[in-house]
Amino acid sequence: MEKEIKVRFAPSPTGPFHIGGARSALFNWLVARHTGGKFLVRIEDTDLNRSTKESEENIKESLRWLGLNWDEGIDVGGENGPYRQTERLNIYQKEIQRLIREGKAYYCYCSQEELEQERQEQLKEGKTPVYGGHCRHLTEEQIAQYRAEGRKPVVRLHVPEGEVIAFDDMVRGHVEFQSSGVGDFIIMKSDGIPVYNFAVVVDDALMGITHVIRAEEHLSNTPRQIAIYHALGYKVPEFGHISLILGADHKKMSKRHGATSVTAYKDMGYLPDAVVNYLALLGWAPKGEQEIFSREELIRSFSMSRVSSNDAVFDMEKLNWINFQYMKKLSEEELLDFVLPFLEKAGYVTQPLSAEKRDWLRQVVCYVRDRISYGAQAPEQVKMFFEEIPPFEDPEVVSILKQDSSAVILKAFIDALEALPDFTEEAVTACFKAIMKETGIKGRAAFEPARIALTGVTKGPGMYEMIVLFGREKTLALLRKALAFCEAE
Repeated sequence: MEKEIKVRFAPSPTGPFHIGGARSALFNWLVARHTGGKFLVRIEDTDLNRSTKESEENIKESLRWLGLNWDEGIDVGGENGPYRQTERLNIYQKEIQRLIREGKAYYCYCSQEELEQERQEQLKEGKTPVYGGHCRHLTEEQIAQYRAEGRKPVVRLHVPEGEVIAFDDMVRGHVEFQSSGVGDFIIMKSDGIPVYNFAVVVDDALMGITHVIRAEEHLSNTPRQIAIYHALGYKVPEFGHISLILGADHKKMSKRHGATSVTAYKDMGYLPDAVVNYLALLGWAPKGEQEIFSREELIRSFSMSRVSSNDAVFDMEKLNWINFQYMKKLSEEELLDFVLPFLEKAGYVTQPLSAEKRDWLRQVVCYVRDRISYGAQAPEQVKMFFEEIPPFEDPEVVSILKQDSSAVILKAFIDALEALPDFTEEAVTACFKAIMKETGIKGRAAFEPARIALTGVTKGPGMYEMIVLFGREKTLALLRKALAFCEAE
């Protein structure tokens, strides 16, 4: 019987949760859910200077917002805790001491100056800089002397020379490293805190992690980690290193490309299911042409065998398109509730809303829904209902309004709307069509001045529906203002 697959996501809480980290978490989550395995989340906080509680909370909140629930780990618990590295220092210390007793690790007293001198000499000789093993076989007298000098030792792993460290990567295929290029590296710093590579191996092994799926930038850590697995006698897991996420300029995604944190996308009004759908497509190639996947479809279809080693390019237009598809599925009430916080922030709406005001707002939001790809776009699209039109100054707009036919169509429209008994979309539509027939002014010559009068621009969504949402009083006021501009010398 095959062992249950167990994967993990182990972020460092040193800043806002990056979208690249979310993609790594998602791939692990999908593997666990696809195989019926387990997904574990723990916190790697041994970087004491940069790790913060705020960052840890941001990571957990972001994972929950994305719907990436975990089966074991931080906040959830389990039999392999604790799940925060700073609470596991005694576990690492025990394993360090075991390696020292077994002659697989040793204390190193070399100073930074001595190490730098050795490094420079190796570079002059054209060699890859690695530790030469000076402290590998110190005598008791040498150790006593170093201690008398007040030197605080680090601990290094004794890496066998002349060996090939190889593994089959789930994404990149067969990968090999020469142990001579690794050297005896540090596994515990002089302050007693283990380095990342050591702590992560101990955690993965003791927590039963079978598959390590992480970003490509960790590939260079893998030979050191495998050397630690071998030294400790742990079973080596399967590795899969997924590609980096690049910006549109094919450089590593950073703030210059726009939002990089999960929280930023949440705050901009993207739906979590849409973000998950999009992130899944960054590096994973599903069979066929399908691009919109429900959670269930992603879980059913996902496989590491279809994850590409090529870099993934973050395409905002594609994300916007996918989010738009998800927003289209929202009911009118759901859409209103989704964009209300953005309208409140813009100062257009204050709570509580009367039933009448809420119904009108629902109609306004649905009127522009085809122009909203994410929530933060809503205020710009509905501002015509809440803000005054700026003065007519654009040369194209002025030119259109100053045509003789513009004043004719606007005056006729004003007269007709004033006399219109029912202010409905059907009635307004019939009214404007009748005016075009009576005046002989049709097409752009009729629509452009009317739309400019109402919105200040020549294009937009359906004019008749907008007029009804404006109401008779506001519509007439705007038309009269524009007519006065047309007739002014």
